[in-house]
Parts: sequence; C-alpha cells; structure tokens
Amino acid sequence: MLPTPHLEEIIREQNERFVAQDPGIARDIDLEYYRNTSRIVVVSGVRRSGKSTLLRQFAALYPAFLYVNFDDDRLMGFAVTDFSALTLVLSKMSDETRVIFIDEIQNIPGWERFVRRIHDEGYKVFLTGSNAHLLSAELGTHLTGRYTQITLYPFSFKEVLRFRGISVDRMTQKKRALILREFDRYIDTGGFPEFVKTGDWDVLKRTHDDILFRDVIVRFGIREVRTFRQLSQYLFTNIANMVSYNALKKTLGIRSVTSVRDYLGFLREAYLVFEIFRYDYSLKKQHVNEKKCYAVDNGMRNAVAFRFSEDRGRLLENLVFIELSRRGESVYFFKDSGECDFIIEDRGKIISAVQVCFNLVLENRERELSGLVKTMQAFHLDEGVILTYNQEETILYEGVSIRIEPAWMWLLGVDKE
Repeated sequence: MLPTPHLEEIIREQNERFVAQDPGIARDIDLEYYRNTSRIVVVSGVRRSGKSTLLRQFAALYPAFLYVNFDDDRLMGFAVTDFSALTLVLSKMSDETRVIFIDEIQNIPGWERFVRRIHDEGYKVFLTGSNAHLLSAELGTHLTGRYTQITLYPFSFKEVLRFRGISVDRMTQKKRALILREFDRYIDTGGFPEFVKTGDWDVLKRTHDDILFRDVIVRFGIREVRTFRQLSQYLFTNIANMVSYNALKKTLGIRSVTSVRDYLGFLREAYLVFEIFRYDYSLKKQHVNEKKCYAVDNGMRNAVAFRFSEDRGRLLENLVFIELSRRGESVYFFKDSGECDFIIEDRGKIISAVQVCFNLVLENRERELSGLVKTMQAFHLDEGVILTYNQEETILYEGVSIRIEPAWMWLLGVDKE
C-alpha cells in the first residue's frame, strides 16, 4: 500500500507537468460534444498516438481539473486498496473540482469500480487506455451505458497538414504540388506525433518495441518471444496481403493454430495490427476464410518491416484502411467472382465498395475495374470508387459509373474541381 504523503507528492507533480504540457495541434475530435455528455469519456488507442495530449485539449475547456497518470513507474504496485488513499488525496487537492483525467487506467486491476463510484458521485471522468481487450471487458461488464469511447489513431493526413501549417482551402496548383509532396512523405512515414515533429526513425522502432514488450509480451506472459516478434514483423511486412492462421503457423513454425490466433489477438488488442474478414453471409465462413491484416501506421510499419519495391501500392491501401477505421466504418474485403479491397457494411447491408490502386495503367486497368464492378453487382451498388495516387476521372464501365479519385483528396475530403 502506498503511503498517502508519497502518493500526494506524485499526484501533485503529475498535475504540474500536465498543466505545463503543450496542448499540441487540434485533432479532428468534437471536444464540445464530449464535454457536454454526462457519460465517462474513454480515449483508447495505440501508445504514443496523442491520447494524453488530447486529454490536455479537453482540460483546456475547464477552469479547474485533476489528473492522474498510471503509466508512472512510481505507481507500480498501486492496488485496489490504494484507491481510497487516492480519493483522499484528490479531495485534499481540491474539494470543489469535479473533473478528473486519468491516463492508462488499464494498468490497475479493479479500476472500473473506482471509476464507477466517482462518476456516480458527480465527477466528470476522462480516461485513456492502450489495450482494447482490457478496456472493453471492464467497460462492458461494469460501466455499460455509462461511457462513450473515442478510438484515437496517429495523425491523419489532414492533421499532419495542420501541423505543417498547410490549409486545404483555395486549392491552387502551387498548393496542390505542396500537398502532394507532403502526401509522398505521409505514405512512407505515417502520422505518429513524435515522429512528425522529429523525423527520427528510432522513435518509431522504440515505440513498436516498447508496445510489444510492455503491452503484450510481459502482460500476457509470452514465452516464445523470438517467434512472437517474428510474427509481428511478418504481419507488418505483409500488410494488405491475405493470410491464414494455418499458413502463419507453418511459415513461422508456431506450435499451433490456436497460438497464432492468440498472438494475433494480442497484437490487435495493443492496436498494432488490424484484421479484416472476407465478407460472407455466413459468420462461420468469415472466421474460417483467409483474412487481411493492416498496420496501425505506415511509418511504424516501415521502421520494423522488410521493404520491397511494390510496397507503395500496399502502403496506400494501408492508409485507406486506417482512414476508414478512423471514420468508424465497418470494413470487409470481398473475393468471389471479383475481388475488391474494401466493402463497407452498415446495419447488415453493404453500402459502398472501394478499390485501391496506386496507378491505374493498361496492365491493371481491366482487373481493377472488373473486380470493383463485379462486387458492385453482387451487392446492387450504383457507384464505386477507385482511390489512386493522383488520378481522377469518372468512367462508365459495363454500364456502371466508376469514380477514380486521388487518395489524398479523399483523405482530406476535398471535392473535385
């Protein structure tokens, strides 16, 4: 049990550092919406994606607040029994402040009961966490109906441009060229805030390794560390390719398909890797069929993966997937008589089909168009889109309208001129 004076000293120091923290650039989050809700606000996402900075932006909306960071080595060993001491410290620091920000809450077993209690006592509570499963399990069990969630990703392309001071209005040829240069960089380096600021590739490598060890290997007691790291590197290298658990087992020499499934699940829970299913009306077939995996960030992917000459197309596809996820879409891929990179489902109905092709040329044009059209026909869609590096036109193919659009415009929400 932590001594109360020692705990108070830690919390006061944390609050001083939090108040002095740079609030950073504005994220594309409706702060006022979450401020006005009576629910607990949960900010989840990969480490170093800017969750604490987003909390600081929320804090700027309040005249007074309290802050606790459980990702602090001085709070190692903090237990459920210490929450009573923490409550006393918080009350002593300010008995009138009813707003509290708590970082990396999932590090403390039993945290959900404390959060529920202070919320019931009238506190406005903001939480962050870096493990999807630990958060969702406790939230779903003990805080159902009491919270709303924000999944935070590294900077979007629009947010990177905002950081660079580049606006997207009044699109001149000069500005278009400037944005394309930034897009070239974004495709390769992604949007982890610290990397965007420093350009230091070691930051991405260290962040990946830190997540792998702290949030996965240590937390889940993984013994086959070398094999697990190989799996992570393999998935990062093979983004946008189809994979099966059995093939991964054979390729990497993992003991069983169950171990592969568990390992991949751990990577998902740490927000490093995302897995999407091949769409099928049979849920059983969705889980049995091959999957496609994507990385949380292109820069981190390139910092740890083996690189190949054909990567640009798959990196563009990875960007599109992450943006669809950022927009909250339910995403699958489709492979039947035709093949389509992404189809979007809403309440049991497929509403959109998106193909990604870095450059649409004579050699691949028929394959890309045909795959998209057959997918559209399968789901009775009237329009489809092919996202490219920088091509734009609308064509009629087999009686179907297909919009070819630069991916950077789609990422920014810029209308065609």
